[in-house]
Amino acid sequence: MNQKISTSYIIVLGLMLFALFFGAGNLIFPIMMGQEAGVNIWVAMAGFVITGIGLPILTVISLGYSRESDIQSLATRVHPMFGLIFSIILYLAIGPLFAIPRAGTVSFEIGIRPLIPESWDTIGLFIFSILFFAVATLLSLNSSKIVDILGKYLTPIKISFLSLLVIVAIFKPLGALQKPIGKYTENSFFSGFSEGYLTMDVLAAFVFGIIIINSLRSKGVESGKVIMVSTMKAGLIAAVLLAFFYSALAFMGASSVSELGILDNGGSVLAGVANLYFGSFGGVILGALITAACMTTSVGLISSCASYFNKILPKVSYRSFVIIFAIFSTAVANFGLSHLISISTPVLTTIYPLAIVLLILTFFHNAFKGKKIVYQLAMLFTFIVSVFDGLNAAGLGVKPVDQLFSSILPLYEVGLGWLLPAFIGVILGIIIGFFKLSSKEKEEEQLI
Repeated sequence: MNQKISTSYIIVLGLMLFALFFGAGNLIFPIMMGQEAGVNIWVAMAGFVITGIGLPILTVISLGYSRESDIQSLATRVHPMFGLIFSIILYLAIGPLFAIPRAGTVSFEIGIRPLIPESWDTIGLFIFSILFFAVATLLSLNSSKIVDILGKYLTPIKISFLSLLVIVAIFKPLGALQKPIGKYTENSFFSGFSEGYLTMDVLAAFVFGIIIINSLRSKGVESGKVIMVSTMKAGLIAAVLLAFFYSALAFMGASSVSELGILDNGGSVLAGVANLYFGSFGGVILGALITAACMTTSVGLISSCASYFNKILPKVSYRSFVIIFAIFSTAVANFGLSHLISISTPVLTTIYPLAIVLLILTFFHNAFKGKKIVYQLAMLFTFIVSVFDGLNAAGLGVKPVDQLFSSILPLYEVGLGWLLPAFIGVILGIIIGFFKLSSKEKEEEQLI
């Protein structure tokens, strides 16, 4: 049956996908990377684009390609238990443990905190987080209207605010680019690559992709080809927008050093740049921008997490999970942004390579005939390395293991030591699968 999706709806889906991806971390990490990378910013951006744009969009497309209904079904290709555990960890990471509370905290830190006395910080965050997640709850409970809310209304508002700031920064830069500092002095590309982990977008893409696919199915689309082509088109729209704004933010950060110096975090840089360009009015613009950006992401994550946990625990309603996650996120948000980031980094460093390998294997599923042994060995070998990367990120590195991995694994010191083990796992899996198949064929011949 010929099924067509209108261009206008594809545009809405693309805008929604951009809105879902472009949340708190997507604002603060590129601009901070710009400050530290200086004249090496475009090399760093090349790495950041891979993990911050390319892989997330490919993840969305892979879900359309795989025709799986959710991330658990996709991860079950490794093993049913792995599918369940990986999915729960992923939803908790991009949900109430890290990403959702971070969205509320970043909104306060950048949009509200500069406007109130320092003595009001604690009570201010408490009141703001309650109001923020109350609104997010109301929007999430209207799950059938998410596409319209995000794609038609909140996204244009966010793009308008953000465009105003970045266009001024592009045409009237604050100063010349400075020398790179820290990890960007020698390994700019790989530093930018690993910086993209912090956005959590590859993990989130496994969830957001399902939203796109379900939105298409709600329009009566069942054809796998139409779903895949539509997700590709929507993904391209989101990718172009993300590339433009990431590049503009990175340039904004790189050109701000001469005026602001090297600041502690991207939120401070954003606030400083807005103040330099627009004065006190800049704080109002920035506050509206951050709140809109973080609200759209929060709504998408709360509704997605609630839908998933309602599926595996049907006795608890979707509405109840929305309220539970919103209340929990409110509580976690009050621990503060720095604490949240410090905890999330080791977890992301551990599970991000697993998500990337799963994504790549999905595209080559037919090439190795979907053999479980290929999935299993590739994921196992990846995890053996990534778990020690996570320990290092937490400051709990095991020195003998680090020395061993550094001596035998290329790129281990820049956080990509898992690449070779993953490749070896794939090759071994293919070989073992071939011999198993050959043995089975011989047994069948003997029976005949």
